[in-house]
Amino acid sequence: MIDLFSGLDAWVLVSLLLALAFVLAYEFINGFHDTANAVATVIYTKAMPPHLAVFFSGVFNFLGVLLGGVGVAYAIVHLLPVELLINVNTGHGLAMVFSLLAAAITWNLGTWYFGIPASSSHTLIGSILGVGLANALLSDIPLGDGVNWQKAIDIGASLVFSPMAGFIIAALVLIGLKWWRPISKMHKTPEQRRKVDDKKHPPFWNRLVLVISAMAVSFVHGSNDGQKGIGLIMLVLIGIVPAQFVMDLNSTTYQIERTRDATLHLSQFYERNHESLGEFLALGKNVKDDLPGKFRCNPQQTEPTIAALLSSLKGVSDYHSLSPESRIEVRRYLLCLDDTAKKVGKLPGISAREKADLDKLRKDLTATTEYAPFWVILAVALALGLGTMIGWKRVVQTIGEKIGKQGMTYAQGMSAQITAAGLIGLANIFSLPVSTTHVLSSGVAGTMVANKSGLQSGTVRTILLAWVLTLPATVALSAGLFWAASKILGT
Repeated sequence: MIDLFSGLDAWVLVSLLLALAFVLAYEFINGFHDTANAVATVIYTKAMPPHLAVFFSGVFNFLGVLLGGVGVAYAIVHLLPVELLINVNTGHGLAMVFSLLAAAITWNLGTWYFGIPASSSHTLIGSILGVGLANALLSDIPLGDGVNWQKAIDIGASLVFSPMAGFIIAALVLIGLKWWRPISKMHKTPEQRRKVDDKKHPPFWNRLVLVISAMAVSFVHGSNDGQKGIGLIMLVLIGIVPAQFVMDLNSTTYQIERTRDATLHLSQFYERNHESLGEFLALGKNVKDDLPGKFRCNPQQTEPTIAALLSSLKGVSDYHSLSPESRIEVRRYLLCLDDTAKKVGKLPGISAREKADLDKLRKDLTATTEYAPFWVILAVALALGLGTMIGWKRVVQTIGEKIGKQGMTYAQGMSAQITAAGLIGLANIFSLPVSTTHVLSSGVAGTMVANKSGLQSGTVRTILLAWVLTLPATVALSAGLFWAASKILGT
C-alpha cells in the first residue's frame, strides 16, 4: 500500500485521500442505512437483543465483504462505457468519483433521516448513470454511447424483478408454514406472545431460524453491497493513480501466461469463425483508425489490437517490468478485446459451444484487470461492518410495524428473511447487484398480504415513491455535480 503514495503531487495525494474517505463514508452510511433491514425482523420479534443483533450483523457483513469476491464490484464499474474507462485522466477521474459519491451520500442520508427504506444500490447506480450521461453531453458523443446500456439493462432487470420475486416467494413460504402448522405459536406477533403466553421471546426453534436467517441476510448483504464499495475504490485508484492500479501488479507468471494464451486462443477463435465474423471484425483487412488522436475500442481494429497486446506481453513474466505507460496500454487492449468479445458472443451464427469457449477466454483476459488489493477489501469490510452498528432504529420500526396494518408475526419474519437471504445469495452467484432494502421490505409486504393483514398505504406509497424517484433524482444530481466539477477542473 505504501507504493500508493510514491511520486504523487501533493494535490493528487490530497485528492486521492479525500476520494477514498468519500467511498468509505458511503460504505459506512450504507452499513447503517441498509443493514437495519437485515436486523429489523430479528430485533422487532425480540429474537435477539438489539445490541447483540447489530453487533453480529456487523461481524457477518464484515465476513461477507471479505469472502464475496469482486464479480459484483466490476458489474458496477462496467456500467460506465469502456471508452470512458480507458481514457480517464486524473482530473476527469476526480470529477467522476466525487460527483457520483456526493450524489449517493446525499440521497442515502436524506432517506435514512426520514426512516424510508430506500435502496443504496439504486442510489449508486443512478449516480453512475448520471456521470456517464453528463460525460457524453460534455464530450459531444451520443447519449447512447454514454453508458454501457446492456449492463445497465441487466442490472436494472435484477433490481426490478428481485423485489417482485421477494414479494411472491415470501408470501408462498408463509402460506406453506400456515398450511404445515396452522395453529403454531409462530403465527403470533410479539405483542400477542407477551399478552397470551406471558413470554418475551419467540418459541425456541422460531427464534433459532430468525437468528440464523438474519445473519445470513447480513452475510449476503456484505458480499453484495460491500462489493459496490470495492468497485468504487477501484474506480478511484484507476482514475487517479493508474500507474499502480490499472493492472494487478501482484499477478504471477502463470496468470500473465494465461492472459497471453487467452489472447492467442482468441485470435484462433476468430480465425475459426472467419466466415461469420469476417465482416464484423474486418478480418484480414487493413482498416485505418478514423480517430487516431484518442484511444477507442473498435471491433474492426481487433486484429491490430491482438498483435499489439501480444507484442507488449512478449517475454513479460512480471508486470513491474512494464513502464506505467505500457501497463495502461495493456489494460486498454485487454478491455477492448473483452468488450468486442462480449459483442461477438451476441451475434447470430455462433454455436452455443463456441459462445461458451468465448466466455472462458473473456474470464482469462480480464483475470489481471478485474481484481482488488486485499487492503481495499479489508477497508470496505471495516467501514460496512462499523456502519452497521449505528443508526438502525429508524428503519427497524418501519419494517416491523409500518408496512402492514398489524405487527409482524414470527412466521412472517422467518419467511421474509429466508427469502431475502436466498435471493441475494443467488444474485451474488451471477454477479448481479440487488437491493437488500427492496428485497426484504417486499418480502415483508408479501407476507402481510398472505396473512391477510393488509398493507399501510401511506408507508407503501412512501417506499414506492422512494423507489421510483431514486434513479432520476440521483442521475440528475450526479450529472449536475459532474458538469460543475468538470468546468471547475477544466477537464
